[in-house]
Amino acid sequence: MSAVEKAKAKTEQAAGKAEKEVGRTVGNERLEADGAVRESKGNLRDAKEKGKDALKD
Repeated sequence: MSAVEKAKAKTEQAAGKAEKEVGRTVGNERLEADGAVRESKGNLRDAKEKGKDALKD
């Protein structure tokens, strides 16, 4: 996995998780949902890169 793409995935996952937790803490369902979506995008990006790496080997 390229280091840049891995970093993007981890950053997106962390930002989404933080956003989701802030939304949950303040009781803002939309913020919580947006955070969950962002975290999922990071998870998908990570899975895509892992799949690409598996095909290279």
